[in-house]
Amino acid sequence: MDISNNINTSLEEISQSRSLATSQSDRWLFSRTVDLSVFLGSAIVSLLLLWIGAKAGVLYDDSPDWAWIGAVLLVDVAHVHATWYKVYFDTDEIKRRPYLYALVPLIGYIVGVALYSENALTFWRALAYLAVFHFVRQQYGWVALYRAKLNEKDRFGKWIDTAAIYLAAIYPLIYWHVNLPRNFAWFVQSDFASLPLVILKILTPVYWTVMFIYFVRSLYGWLIKREGNIGKDIVVVTTAVCWHVGIVAFNSDYAFTVTNVIIHGVPYFALIYWYSKTRRETANKPYRFLTSNLLAFLLLLWLIAYFEEFFWHRGVWHERSWLFGENWDWANLKTFLVPLLALPQLTHYVLDGFIWRRKSNPSFNLVKG
Repeated sequence: MDISNNINTSLEEISQSRSLATSQSDRWLFSRTVDLSVFLGSAIVSLLLLWIGAKAGVLYDDSPDWAWIGAVLLVDVAHVHATWYKVYFDTDEIKRRPYLYALVPLIGYIVGVALYSENALTFWRALAYLAVFHFVRQQYGWVALYRAKLNEKDRFGKWIDTAAIYLAAIYPLIYWHVNLPRNFAWFVQSDFASLPLVILKILTPVYWTVMFIYFVRSLYGWLIKREGNIGKDIVVVTTAVCWHVGIVAFNSDYAFTVTNVIIHGVPYFALIYWYSKTRRETANKPYRFLTSNLLAFLLLLWLIAYFEEFFWHRGVWHERSWLFGENWDWANLKTFLVPLLALPQLTHYVLDGFIWRRKSNPSFNLVKG
């Protein structure tokens, strides 16, 4: 009888242990290690780079070449082309929605040429606001995925979470628009339009109130209910901190660059790499080779990013000749060249609004159910 009781007790303990382990793993989108690395780790690296910038004497300056290569070339530009693993490198995906994947770049280029021929600033302003929308929506997307992962369906919680993540990005952006000109720009100087100070004055108490409610609610969940959504909290906190520090606290291109693009691009790499792994068994041989390991996956993206910037810097910006070579005189071709070079970004921004929708993407099972 004692042996039977001991066996039953042991089985119950094993079952509880497995249940706890499953519960812990269900909190993460990819895994505990990956989530903490790409969401929290990327934010820590961004803030650490501010300290490094201060020590190097560039904290209040334009991004030096080493920071530009690390943050812009290898993260920001490369992550744009990571979308191709989800779309144009995947022949089955192209066959599934051929019109969408053909028309988006075609129409995007036609609209881009029309805008640039009207006025270069009009083109850059339209692209800048499309980029801003994409950056903000991506942060909301992570929060929505974490809510779905823990099956959070309460309306008040959804309202607070949505308001918090949007305001974490929008409040610094409004501050930026109210305090133009700044010592940095999204793409080019004056690509943002100035807004009146009254908007910031109205938004400020709303921002702090929502953030206060979010964190009180989060603390209540952790301390009183003994449950919380750590991934969601990390995304909200890191977004609020990095966007506020990079845009409001500092007024420099270096500070904005390292706090903006790293926390945006690194999690996207993780998402695309995870997706590519789910496609390897049914994909063609080149796709399997390019996604065989993380290094191969990144090397192709870095190579494509280099060649994109090669044409940007030789033909348009005329900068960093030490890295890209002599300049080309393509002044008469800019109306057609600039929209063409910007097309990968525009396509990435637009397609991202379609390719991760769970209802229209049966292969997207990051959050099951």
